[in-house]
Parts: sequence; structure tokens; C-alpha cells
Amino acid sequence: MKAISQMSIRELSEMLKTEPSGEFLKACAQDSRQGVRQLMNRYQKDCEARKAEAARIQHLLVEEKQLWQAGYLHIAGMDEAGRGPLAGPVVAAACILPAKFNLPGLNDSKKLSESKRERLFQEIKEQALGYAVGSAESAEIDALNILQATKLAMKRAVENLKIRPHFLLIDALEIPLKIPQKGIIDGDALSASIAAASILAKVSRDHLMNELDTLYPAYGFRKNKGYGTREHLTALCRYGVCPIHRRTFAPVKNQLNIV
Repeated sequence: MKAISQMSIRELSEMLKTEPSGEFLKACAQDSRQGVRQLMNRYQKDCEARKAEAARIQHLLVEEKQLWQAGYLHIAGMDEAGRGPLAGPVVAAACILPAKFNLPGLNDSKKLSESKRERLFQEIKEQALGYAVGSAESAEIDALNILQATKLAMKRAVENLKIRPHFLLIDALEIPLKIPQKGIIDGDALSASIAAASILAKVSRDHLMNELDTLYPAYGFRKNKGYGTREHLTALCRYGVCPIHRRTFAPVKNQLNIV
């Protein structure tokens, strides 16, 4: 290998991507070139950011670690998406993560940009020991109420898992299944498994609402995902209720009463 002083900034930058030795890092730190100093400053900041992210992820595994130590091997995190919209299903996901995974940026889906959710959606599916989605349609929401329909969607997600979970960690709820479980308030911000499930549920529902937008283009479902935005409410008044609207939800119910 060439001496550090003879290497270009680009060459040094590429070397820093390959888990460089302590000797290499020390030599770079002693290089007097301004470009190298700037490169090493960025490298140090990146290292600190990675350490902080690793520590954050470990904090998200407190519940899982306690359960693993207690003998529960397959722990399914659970969350839902779509309790509040005026249209479309409520979608739930169950996700069983391995003890070791690499999901930088894993967090409550509501705290992530769409692009980050999409990236993590693919990475979670690739790394999870098991995952599944379940849903309850608008008619079921109207018949049961949104809380019971959410529990039904979660029950279906668990039943769709190819690996039977030994324990369920659920965001804020408990569901009628004979599986040990724990509801955690704000669980999608406190548990890695629930955070992963929140991303699976959110992105799965978003994709479905994009498809439904092609069937019912007047309501802007691709943009509003069924939520009661001004655009959606205006379309509801102009075009009336479509088959995927939740007829027991106030704005939709009010429109039906007008008609």
C-alpha cells in the first residue's frame, strides 16, 4: 500500500469505508493536508453518529431482551395503521425480529419520511424471522367499531405468521389470543419489534390506498390515504360516498344523512 502522504483524498476516503486499522487512522490524523483533516473530521462525526444510533437501537430492545432471557424465543411486535381515516381498511402488522439485525434509522413510522419508511420496509422484510399483515375492511369497521376492528386486524396478522410467536408486544392494546402479550403505550417509540411492525403496517396500507386511488380517483386517496383532508371532504360533498368509506365516521355519516 502506498504511504498515506502519497494517497489522494479520494483514495483515503475509499479506505475509510473498509474498516481501517488503528495504524491507518493514526497516520491519517498526522497528515497535514487540509483536505485530509476535513476528511478525518467527517469520519469522526460519522463514527460518533453510528455509535449513538447503535445505542438508540439497543435501548429499543430492552423489552425484547428481557423476554428473550425469560425464554421467549419468537417475540412479535404489533402495530396498526389507519384507525383515523374516513376511508379504507385498518391494517395491522406483526414482526418477529432476530436478536441481531441491521436496521439503521428504525423508529416509529410516524417519525420517518416516506423514503425512509420505504427503505426500512424492504430491509425489515429481508431481515425479519417472520412478518405478516392483517386488515379489517370498512364494512367490518362499521359493524364492529374501530377498536374491535383493529383488534381483528391484529388477530389476523398473527394468524398469518408462518412462525408462531411465543409472546406479543403490542402498541397500546391487548388482543383476544391465547398467546402471552403485553400492551405498551407509545410502544412504536419504545420497542424495536413494535417500531418495525408500525413501518410494515403503515407502508402496506399506503400501498393499498395508492391502488384504491386508481379505482376511486375523485377522492385523492393516493395523497390523503383516506384521512379527512380538505380535499377529501370537498370530494365527499361533491361526489358522495364511495364503497370504501367508513359510514359510521362522522363526516361520512353526515353526508349520508344529507342524501
